[in-house]
Amino acid sequence: MPQFRYFTTAEASLLSNRAFAGATVHDCFNWLSVLILLPLEVASGYLHHITKLSVATLNLRSGQDAPELLKVITEPFTGLIVQLDKSVITGIATGNESLHNRSLIRVWCEAPAPQISSAGTRGRSLNCSSLMSNSLESAGNFSSVMSQKCNHLFVDSSLPDLAVGLMLLAGSLTVLCTCLMMLVKLLNSVLKGQVARAIQKVINTDLPSPFGWATGYFAMLVGAGMTFVMQSSSVFTSAITPLVGLGVISLERVYPLTLGSNIGTTTTAILAALASPGDKLASALQIALCHFFFNISGILLWYPLPCTRLPIRMAEALGEQTAKYRWFAVFY
Repeated sequence: MPQFRYFTTAEASLLSNRAFAGATVHDCFNWLSVLILLPLEVASGYLHHITKLSVATLNLRSGQDAPELLKVITEPFTGLIVQLDKSVITGIATGNESLHNRSLIRVWCEAPAPQISSAGTRGRSLNCSSLMSNSLESAGNFSSVMSQKCNHLFVDSSLPDLAVGLMLLAGSLTVLCTCLMMLVKLLNSVLKGQVARAIQKVINTDLPSPFGWATGYFAMLVGAGMTFVMQSSSVFTSAITPLVGLGVISLERVYPLTLGSNIGTTTTAILAALASPGDKLASALQIALCHFFFNISGILLWYPLPCTRLPIRMAEALGEQTAKYRWFAVFY
């Protein structure tokens, strides 16, 4: 997604190495971390052992669903476009062969049980034309629930799942690119003159002495917090990419924000793991902690010492190539 953001900022005045470097510093960090940590994990299994020990020391209990933040706002709208049958997804993921040919598009939704008043219904029949008792099979278990037809765009569609997915992908990319271009134009019009200088001074200024060394780590906390609220590291890193292209944020400041974003996105996975059933809780949490400790290990490798911040230099090199050869951005 940060790369999409770069293309929306690549106008005549913004087609520079800054924008592309800001869009790819996240990639450089991930690639370098994988190149070092993957062989180390294969040889020693350190992530497996650390996460297994961490899970063993916790008093695990199955919890409720992970908290939904922005999803509370977006789900009512996305639910009008398409709804997916999570039981089919779960069944396929757990190896239920009978569900491979079932559609992922949800047709029947649970309906609230009708409230019947003993005084108000005497002598009258309850109108249940919009409701039906539907026996649903979920992962081999049968349960009788009151259900009604879902209300979304593809509920009565005869198209295969692949066609629906391609249509949604094309529509999503169109909306995404349109919003990104509008946001960039808005930033271009707002971040000018004294406003741009004020923001630049605040964001790029270090903490006062003797805490200047902690500025980057504070930026990591900001990145982690913003990503936790947005529940997506891609959204956060994409949002700051045009600010790099405009020169409002330096690449050296974007780097710790990106690292913090990597930590923030692991909290969503950990919360989701804590909501798993009791028999799967330990395994789910161990996988989520692998993601967390992988990012912590990457930060320890590529941030504490200035000489180890190779992702910044790699991103700058990629940006220089883009400034020389415009086709390189498309190729990348």
